[in-house]
Amino acid sequence: MTDAHPAAPDMAVPDLAAPDPAAPDMAAPDRFPPGTRVRTYRHDPPHHTRLPRYARGKRGVVVEPEGPEELADVSARGRGDAPVEQIYAVRFEARDLWGEGDHHVVLDLWESYLEEDPDDER
Repeated sequence: MTDAHPAAPDMAVPDLAAPDPAAPDMAAPDRFPPGTRVRTYRHDPPHHTRLPRYARGKRGVVVEPEGPEELADVSARGRGDAPVEQIYAVRFEARDLWGEGDHHVVLDLWESYLEEDPDDER
């Protein structure tokens, strides 16, 4: 007995080369290119968020875009309407997060957690 079976002639075969109309437009430029200075939003939502408390309101620098994903703040609540957003790898100075340390910390953060921070107060 074999598990393989030919597709019936009337079965539609998906065109893997065709673009997915539900996928985000990845041809659009990233809002925060590498090297962009950003600040995380300072907020304390009453629900799940993937923005760690220690990183709220802190300055960092975008390392690179990581690709689009559903916003976990919405999808973790079991909702089916989570927006898809770009995730960015953002580098922070450890001393900016905890007051000490000579190393860097890189966090993957959704675009809606970030705003551009052109101030150069470092």
